[in-house]
Amino acid sequence: MNSLIVQDTKDGAILTVHIQPKSSTTECVGIHGDALKIRVAAPPVDGAANDELIRFLARTLSLPLAAVSLESGAGGRHKRVRLRGVMAERVIARLMQKGPVNE
Repeated sequence: MNSLIVQDTKDGAILTVHIQPKSSTTECVGIHGDALKIRVAAPPVDGAANDELIRFLARTLSLPLAAVSLESGAGGRHKRVRLRGVMAERVIARLMQKGPVNE
């Protein structure tokens, strides 16, 4: 596992994601370069894809919505997401059990 994908911080973890908007379902589909690829079932309009990504991560990691926030990349596909109250190892374990490891 590439350690750049998710890094521990003093209050949680930072996750690097590559999102694919307008998918039929929201799911983690594996590794894409130095990021975790997540398909989101929302268009990249008015922040809808970002909102769906945050909801998906909060639900999957059993975190409150307030614990998940975009650190950078709000306008692009490549994003860094701050996850408060969870460590990197748990983030990867929970996200990778949801779908195939390789695409």
